[in-house]
Amino acid sequence: MIDFYYWTTPNGHKITLFLEEAGLPYRVLPINIGKGEQFEPDFLKISPNNRIPAIVDHEPADGGPPLALFESGAILLYLADKSGQFIASDLRGRNETLQWLFWQMGGLGPMAGQNHHFSTYAPEKIPYAIERYVKETARLYAVLDKQLTGRDFIAGSYSIADMACYPWVVSHKRQSQNLDDFAQLKRWFLSIRERAATQRAYALIDQINPSPVLTEDDKRVLFGQDANTVRRD
Repeated sequence: MIDFYYWTTPNGHKITLFLEEAGLPYRVLPINIGKGEQFEPDFLKISPNNRIPAIVDHEPADGGPPLALFESGAILLYLADKSGQFIASDLRGRNETLQWLFWQMGGLGPMAGQNHHFSTYAPEKIPYAIERYVKETARLYAVLDKQLTGRDFIAGSYSIADMACYPWVVSHKRQSQNLDDFAQLKRWFLSIRERAATQRAYALIDQINPSPVLTEDDKRVLFGQDANTVRRD
């Protein structure tokens, strides 16, 4: 059994996509990040960066004690290796998958996240910042669109690279992106959206967080963090 610490964010959805596709048994433990539950001492023992997602695997392959992991990319890779699914076993295929996983972690996710922040959540609209991140999001979409030319999925077969990228494209409208401008990306996106496991994964939103609108208090919790957030007892 895997304990899955989750909230309804793109990074959280990455892990539900995997768990539903792979059929691994798991238990959802909601962490309401707008209410500050990510700062609870028990959660920080698992995720010292006070972020979701995180997991605890109670049956790791080495037969040792429960294994805790944070960071969505690390979790996806761990689960792929644990289950032997959604990552190629050969040298070249495995590393192609990994480079696109890291591309999402270092590029698509952070840039789209800043796009969301300055376009939607910032208390003042800063035209330069909005334009900067909308343009960079578009560039990254174009990179992915080109990669998908002539292939169904990012690294050939459906993999953790697709699971990492898809949730960050779900919010394309909020990112001021038109999928009609990226034909291959749109085809890929629609094909993943129709997968039964994807629909099961996203159905968790209605169970866990049916009204995903941030209040002003939520925003203060999420966007008011600094070094003192980490240092406090």
